[in-house]
Amino acid sequence: MTGLPPVLRFFPMIKDELNPNREVIPAGTELWRVHRSTYRPTQFNPVLADLHLGGGRFEGTVLDPYRSLYVADSALTAVAESVLRSAPWTGGRRRIPYVGVRGRTLSVVRTTRELTLVSLIDEKDLAAVHQTANLLDDERSYPMARRWTSEIRAQAPDAMGLVWQSRRNRPRHAMVLFHDRFEDCHCNALEALPGRGIEDLGSPEGVEEVNRLLDPLLAEVSKPVTW
Repeated sequence: MTGLPPVLRFFPMIKDELNPNREVIPAGTELWRVHRSTYRPTQFNPVLADLHLGGGRFEGTVLDPYRSLYVADSALTAVAESVLRSAPWTGGRRRIPYVGVRGRTLSVVRTTRELTLVSLIDEKDLAAVHQTANLLDDERSYPMARRWTSEIRAQAPDAMGLVWQSRRNRPRHAMVLFHDRFEDCHCNALEALPGRGIEDLGSPEGVEEVNRLLDPLLAEVSKPVTW
């Protein structure tokens, strides 16, 4: 295993025996990702989350410092997961601030081998890891989700990530991949598909395309007043 030496590994911290269910993503599957334009399509996010405060739901921490990469099973799912997190209904269509797409890119990657992920899709999958839908649905559960991801990783060393039902585009799927598990298999498991996504989501053309994608969800990105 790469990363921290064994004497500094903190997980598992629980006595529970988890029995995670697996979901296999076939080789040749196309996955979609919204990311900072400064990142490459297949580049994992190197930023670690805080143990208790800011950070993504399933990102690594100083106790389990893996890099992460979020992907989804469709362009709409990837965009919805990125921009609809804080877009409440206030009557009519949901308005998304322009800052949510500025400096961001929608990319497509393809798997070059099977990916084995821990499934959190069904209630039985959540029960298998001693959790409920609160792990996925409650915005206040981020610190717990990060902690439990590390517990799952410790008891599922073959898992290269997690897959769950998208909160913003049910019943489609969102996923997070763990960088260290890709290093362990010594494989280039993802390849970028240039020209398939949207290079600049913040451009006039990019905003128009994003709004076309979001139209079925009654949401749209606001255009800056300078246009």
